[in-house]
Amino acid sequence: MHAPVPMPPHAHIPGRNCRHDEGRWDDVRATAQPGMSAEALAASPAFTAGMDFFENGFFWEAHEVWEAVWMACPPNSAEHRFVQALIQLANAELKLAMEKPKAAMRLCGIAAAHLSEAARGGHEQVLGVGVAWLEGAIGRCRHRAARLAISAL
Repeated sequence: MHAPVPMPPHAHIPGRNCRHDEGRWDDVRATAQPGMSAEALAASPAFTAGMDFFENGFFWEAHEVWEAVWMACPPNSAEHRFVQALIQLANAELKLAMEKPKAAMRLCGIAAAHLSEAARGGHEQVLGVGVAWLEGAIGRCRHRAARLAISAL
């Protein structure tokens, strides 16, 4: 069992604050490797840290560690599509933090399309995460983006 990955010192928001040191999560990213089973990927620090980061508002950081998981998943698999949906949702949330609601809405659409592909065949969970949870998270992001777009008028 791996030790939990500590939360970053700050949530990086491009144009607002500095990026984290290059290579900060290389050791975490290295825990997701091609050829690992879906169960091993789901338990990897790269995946679990991404979930923790996302849940705590560290969207740029979640994307950074999830990218390694996405690259380790077999192409066109439900897992590959699901992680792609997570990454696009993290990007959408980051765009909201940057006050770019149109970009967030576009990315939510991309995330929803990847999730739809991942859920084909009746998957209720992928990598231990509920499809319904991700659908809800995308919907909540879309709702906030729409509200932000209206308030900007």
